[in-house]
Amino acid sequence: MIILAATPIGNLGDASRRLIEVLENAEIVAAEDTRTTQRLLQALKIENRPRLIALHDHNEKHKAAELAALAVDEDIVVVSDAGMPAVSDPGYGLVAAAVELGVTVTAIPGPSAVIMALAISGLPTDRFTFEGFLPRKPGERRSALRAVAAEPRTMIFFESPSRLASALADMGAAFGDERRIAVCRELTKFYEEVRRGTASELVEWAEAGVKGEIVIVVEGAAPITASAEDAGAQVQALVEGGMRLKDACAEVAAATGLSSRDLYQQALASRSR
Repeated sequence: MIILAATPIGNLGDASRRLIEVLENAEIVAAEDTRTTQRLLQALKIENRPRLIALHDHNEKHKAAELAALAVDEDIVVVSDAGMPAVSDPGYGLVAAAVELGVTVTAIPGPSAVIMALAISGLPTDRFTFEGFLPRKPGERRSALRAVAAEPRTMIFFESPSRLASALADMGAAFGDERRIAVCRELTKFYEEVRRGTASELVEWAEAGVKGEIVIVVEGAAPITASAEDAGAQVQALVEGGMRLKDACAEVAAATGLSSRDLYQQALASRSR
C-alpha cells in the first residue's frame, strides 16, 4: 500500500493524530528530503526510526517503479517537505506506477497551502484552479500568464520570494491592473501575512523585499460580453488554428458566458450552409 501523508506546512501543531500514529508504526518512508523528515520525526517526538528512501524530483522517474513494486507487499508512507505529496511535490509518478500495478493508494489528509490561501484570500472560492509554480524564465512566465488571462475561476500560484515582484508585475501586464490579488506569506507560521490589492499596489510592497513561502491568489477574469456572431467567429478562429470544435466552444463559452452547446450547434449549422 502507498500512504500519502500530509505534513505540517509550518506549524507543528497541525500534525494530525493519524499522521503521528502512521509515522510511529512505519517501516518504510519515502521522503522528498530524508534530512527534513528526520527532523520532523524528532520534532514530533517519534521514537520509531523507519527505513528512509529518498524520493524527489530528480530520481522519481526511475525510482517510482521500484517503490511501487515494493508496495505490493509492504506499506510505504510517502511524505514531502511540507503539505500533501504529489501536489506540486514528488509523489505523482509513484502513485501512477502503483495504480498500474493495482497497488492500493490512500492518503492522510492534512495542511494545504493551496486551500488555506484560497480560504483566507477574500476572493471567490466556489470555483478555482491551481497553477503551481510559474516558470522561472521571464519570457516563459509571461507566456504562461497570457495563456490563463481569460480564466474565469480564481487562480492560485506558488512563487519564490525572490521572483515575487517581477511575477506580480507580469500579472498586471497580462491580466490588467483591475484584478484583485492576495499574496499569502508564511502560512501557519509566526510571521503569517496576507497582503491584498492590485498588481501595481503589491509590486511596490514586494520590491522592498519579501521572505518566506509565497502563495498568490488571483481573481478570475470577468466574463466578456459578446454577441453570438462574435463568439461564433472566435470559435471558427480557434478551429482554424487546430483546436477541436468541442474544445473551442468550451473555451469561448467560458470566456463569454454563452452556452457551449449553443455555440456548438451554431458552428455545425454554419458548416452545413
